[in-house]
Amino acid sequence: MTQTDVFPHYDFALDAFQIQAMDAVEAGHSVLVSAPTGAGKTLIAEYVMARCLNRGRNVIYTAPIKALSNQKFREFQALFPNRVGIVTGDVSINPDAPLTIMTTEIYRNRLLERRDDFNAYAWVIYDEIHYLDDPERGTVWEESLILKPDHMRLLGLSATIPNIDALAAWMREIFSSEVVVIREDHRPVPQHLFFQVKGEITDNLDQVRRWIRRRNRHEAAYRSRSGPGAVSRPEPLLVHLAQTDRVPLIYFSFSRKRCEWLADLAVRVVPAEKNHQEVALERYDVLCERFGIADSERAAQMRRLVSCGIAYHHAGLHPMLKEVVERLFSDRSLRMIFTTETFALGINMPARTVVIDEIRKRYGRFFRTLKNRDFSQMAGRSGRRGIDREGFIYCRLAIGELLPTDLDKLFRGEPEPVNSRLNTSYATILNLYEVYGEAFIDIYRRSFHCFAHKGRASRQQEKLMRDRLQVLTELGCVHNGRLTPRGHFARRMYGYELSLSQLYASGTLERLSVEQLAAICLAVVFEPRPGTRRVAVPREFRRLRAEVSALLRPVHLAERRLGIPDLSKSFAFDLTALLLSWMREPSFERLIQQSEHDEGEIIRYFRMTVQVLREMRDAPLSAALRRRLEEAVSRINQGFIDAENQLRLGLEADAAEQVPGAEADSPFRGFPT
Repeated sequence: MTQTDVFPHYDFALDAFQIQAMDAVEAGHSVLVSAPTGAGKTLIAEYVMARCLNRGRNVIYTAPIKALSNQKFREFQALFPNRVGIVTGDVSINPDAPLTIMTTEIYRNRLLERRDDFNAYAWVIYDEIHYLDDPERGTVWEESLILKPDHMRLLGLSATIPNIDALAAWMREIFSSEVVVIREDHRPVPQHLFFQVKGEITDNLDQVRRWIRRRNRHEAAYRSRSGPGAVSRPEPLLVHLAQTDRVPLIYFSFSRKRCEWLADLAVRVVPAEKNHQEVALERYDVLCERFGIADSERAAQMRRLVSCGIAYHHAGLHPMLKEVVERLFSDRSLRMIFTTETFALGINMPARTVVIDEIRKRYGRFFRTLKNRDFSQMAGRSGRRGIDREGFIYCRLAIGELLPTDLDKLFRGEPEPVNSRLNTSYATILNLYEVYGEAFIDIYRRSFHCFAHKGRASRQQEKLMRDRLQVLTELGCVHNGRLTPRGHFARRMYGYELSLSQLYASGTLERLSVEQLAAICLAVVFEPRPGTRRVAVPREFRRLRAEVSALLRPVHLAERRLGIPDLSKSFAFDLTALLLSWMREPSFERLIQQSEHDEGEIIRYFRMTVQVLREMRDAPLSAALRRRLEEAVSRINQGFIDAENQLRLGLEADAAEQVPGAEADSPFRGFPT
């Protein structure tokens, strides 16, 4: 394959691994690509898209988070105008377009429920395919891989996967077709690693190890002199980075509040660039006005930071303000952004420098040293191809909390292998049982878990699935080898199957009002954060709370008796008062004033509620109940809650800022058919 064969109107040199991947695509093989962040994996995905579109075939792109899906929708829309759609649960734009962006959950659900819909699709692209290893959602990725139609080919993109050969071997077995592995270890922009420790900045890892060993020998004296952990102050590092022109930088912290505190600190200690200030503020004001958040209190607070080229970004922010910050950072209006780790996942926001505030974080109930893959995901954002000669990574270390082996594993070790997280849901079992009956267990035997863990581990997983089927049978979802009406309802309620189907089977749903239906769906998705104050339930909903709690008891009893590890979701009515306020008089400012929750958290849960209401609406229900569900959706999904409106506003912003004729530089113009 030659350069002009691929991109006849674009003048840049392809890397060898990109050409190898494209050759494998041309040969009709599925492809797994493992390459560092920023190496150019997305170009291979765009090649597959262009190839499909110009040959009249459809293609699916799936990613782990909605923010990445939305960003890719905008990017691909610019490359392939009028041929891109997106379906994410709370957004549906051009859902029948030949290039469809889907969350993996939506893709998996459609494979189970509407398999014939994929006859026109030739390829599926998995961005960040190592997400198969995610403890909570990895099972969805594995299930969708198991269910992939035979005629479709797969492109999987990821940073380094040590056991990629095992992953490919499993795929060859279940696909019954070739899967080509493409590896690229070279980073287009080399990286330089530094440490801030004991008030000093060094790039000598062996020196840091000596400090840790010395601390271990004299721990009592060390702690009395330096304090627990001996954490350096961040101010000297921030000043150093500004003075050495190691900006723009992404500063990762694992606490929302600390991100905000650090951004405020940076404003105080880092000198502002006056010539930069006016341009950044003008752009910020235009975007806030366009997205309808110019008058919000949080936007006003952020404006003070932006005037110094600084901002913060985390899940608690209003999603439209998050998008404004992302746009400012991508066009270099910001010098420093302080953010939680989700910013590292897929979103294309590279920087010259990355700072990692600490190398320990909470995994589940415990704190431990960062996983190598998590560190690589964040560190990989440093060094912009075509801009920087090298990228810089700064890790702040509290040596009182570390051992030399922790450093060796993180900075000199290999990323963790990708493992199976299969934990097949009740809805998946019901959908498989509908098609395969008792043979549904054969699907598990195609899993990566079964491939990697022969013998006892496989038998245990198989037993777990049969136990879940037994729960479904005892609770009336399955009878005499067939799904009952309750089973058909439950198979559409992914994640909340038994909780909501109890209300369906008891007749409770049919007699609930519009507001009660909305409150029930919010209560089932809401997860109270540990340690937060529980909110009183409005008096008018206390009887309903007691009723649904009583209905859930037999579900939990059956699950405990059969040893199901994760019990069905309970209902938490903490946000009910906020929801009623919004549905009765939708004022977002008043909503924020009434709540201790972050804006982004409220919007996210309200959007999740809309998604569950829509899923319920599509289940087998009476026409009257469907009408009430529709009304509940329309009364919630307005203003800032409407995710689709946010995406459309983003597209309008892109169109308003587009340079005339810029699209002519697309590498896919004139792509060979």
